Amino acid sequence: QVQLVESGGGLVQAGGSLRLSCAASGRTFSGYTMGWFRRAPGKEREFVALIRWSSTNTYYADSVKGRFTISRDNAKNTVDLQMNSLKPEDTAIYYCAAGRGAGVVRSSYDYWGQGTQVTVAS
Repeated sequence: QVQLVESGGGLVQAGGSLRLSCAASGRTFSGYTMGWFRRAPGKEREFVALIRWSSTNTYYADSVKGRFTISRDNAKNTVDLQMNSLKPEDTAIYYCAAGRGAGVVRSSYDYWGQGTQVTVAS
């Protein structure tokens, strides 16, 4: 059974940092792109960042570029999202996802985690 489990969410003051982690299990994710999405209250789930299997290619939403960094450890089947200079508008449930050849579109991902709440207080 494939599982993606996120951790590291919480409450932080504006300007602070959080590091989210996602642990994948149940199959090999060789060749899979890993992504992070988020859903703010009253909004649709949106793309945040992705990283290719080789880790040489990453891509970020404009809203987080320069503040968030995605990384992965293929040996451990984990992907992290380092979030710095957090803003109240970053408040959302953050989801980890995996998909072959996936991109910024939600439907291009095959597997999803349950999400972890991030709340940024002003």
